[in-house]
Formats: sequence, structure tokens, C-alpha cells
Amino acid sequence: MNVNIISILEVIGLCMPVLLIVAFVTIAERKTMASMQRRLGPNLVGYYGLLQAFADALKLIIKECIFPSLSNSSVFFLGPVLTLYFSLCMYGALIFGSFEVLVDLKLNILYFLAISSLGTYGILIAGWAANSKFSFLGSIRSTAQLISYELVISTIVLLVVISTGNINVNDIIQYQKPIWLIFPLFPLALMFFIAIVAETNRAPFDLAEAKTLSN
Repeated sequence: MNVNIISILEVIGLCMPVLLIVAFVTIAERKTMASMQRRLGPNLVGYYGLLQAFADALKLIIKECIFPSLSNSSVFFLGPVLTLYFSLCMYGALIFGSFEVLVDLKLNILYFLAISSLGTYGILIAGWAANSKFSFLGSIRSTAQLISYELVISTIVLLVVISTGNINVNDIIQYQKPIWLIFPLFPLALMFFIAIVAETNRAPFDLAEAKTLSN
């Protein structure tokens, strides 16, 4: 019983900082985009708008949950839950320090590639469960973008595995003690950066929504 409680506390202790980091990185992105577009961005909630993340979370919690009238409500709700679940599962085998990891997997590179691929199912399920051809086509569009850039990311990761001869993240980190791989593999690092920006649907790759233009 005590072991289960400790495991639950470890998972909570891992997930909460991750969610907070994502929230504040989103705030940084919003302020960066605002400066690029000559806007102020979030600056009213807290000092310099730093508490805007908590205001957004509160808004989402108390927001009315609306389901399309002809949708499959349970599957429609399951879609975003699956995407969040698989995203958080990635951090279970992530190495935070010297041999500091929640779950020590010898083949954690394959685990990362597999879990990141499963996240696309949540988007596809949400689009299908809405029972609308437009939502379904939009989910297919987003899924196609994710899969296309996942191929680039997976290929670059496998090239790093071939270069180091290791499939364990900790071994790859130890391999870089003499020199970081970003220097000899700089073209691959640049391609990897572009691919992860596109994979996360950030500007200038945020075109999957196909927003309508007003006259």
C-alpha cells in the first residue's frame, strides 16, 4: 500500500511541474507573438501577466462543456484525454539528471517514438466522434501533418542512434561528454528543430486549422 502511495506521489510530482512548464511556456509564446504583432499580450493578471496561465486554467475548468448534438459523447470526450495521456506518458521515461528517471527503460528511444505516434489517435478520434464531415476532414488534415513530420523526427533520431551505437537516452547523453552531437550533426539538428516546431503546430506551421477568411 505504501509503495502504491509513493508511486502515485512520484507521478503527481512529475506531472505538476510539467504542466506548469507548459503553461508558462505558452505565456512566453503569447507575449513573443504579441511583440511581433505590436500587441501587448497578457499583462493584467499578476505581475507582467505571469498569472495568466492560472486564469486560463480556471476558465477552462468552469467553462460549459458543449457536445455536438449528433456526436458520440463518450468517444468525443475520450479524444483529447488520450492525447493528453500519451503526452504525459512521455515524461515517465525522460531522464532529468544523472540516472534520475521515474521508469528506467533500456529501449527508451523506441518508447518515445511509439508513444509520440499514439498521440495522433486522439485527434483522429475527436474528429470522427463529432459526426461531422468537416470535423473529420479537419482531424485527417491535422493527423496527416503530424505523421509527415514524425517521419522526419524519427529518421533524425535513428541517425543519432546509428551514430552513437546506443538506443538508450542515458548512454547517448554519456556519449556526448567529449563533444555535443549538435556540432558535428548541425544540419540534422536544424532539421530536427524545424520538424518539432511543425509537429507542435506552432507558427509558421500553424495552418492545420484552415481558418476561414472574412470578406
